[in-house]
Amino acid sequence: MPHVHVCSLSRLHETVVATGAGHILTLVTTGSRVERPASVAAECHGIVGVSDIVAAREGHVLPGEPHVRQILDFVAAWPREKPLVIHCYAGISRSTAAAYIAGCALNPGRDEADLARALRRASPSATPNRLFVEIADRLLGRDGRMVAAIAAIGRGADAFEGEPFHFVFA
Repeated sequence: MPHVHVCSLSRLHETVVATGAGHILTLVTTGSRVERPASVAAECHGIVGVSDIVAAREGHVLPGEPHVRQILDFVAAWPREKPLVIHCYAGISRSTAAAYIAGCALNPGRDEADLARALRRASPSATPNRLFVEIADRLLGRDGRMVAAIAAIGRGADAFEGEPFHFVFA
């Protein structure tokens, strides 16, 4: 299975080129402008318009079940012939949550804590959005294990922007 690569918006183009990615999953605030790399077809680019928040805030889009279903549907449809790049603005919270969700969805028998530890090893700054993880945990029937696993790895190292990384979950 090809890797999932995670990066920030500012590193999107270089990450797609470096990895030969065929699909991109973008998680950005609604209305944000994201220029899709020309090497990725429009139908291979999923965009989830959602804010990086865990409680309602005026002027922002709170992550909800429809957003997590978008992630799950996109990942399920990814043919896995080429890598997938998942990115958000900073490459720290929404994108790392989506990568963890992808790992759990595509590997239903894999231990959630093992996947969370693999995420931490891959990215010291990863701080997956808790609300995304809570919703995915429920939708995937993981009985709180995803939430507990992410809580166990704790908040990532402080960073303005995460370094691009690959997340191996197969």
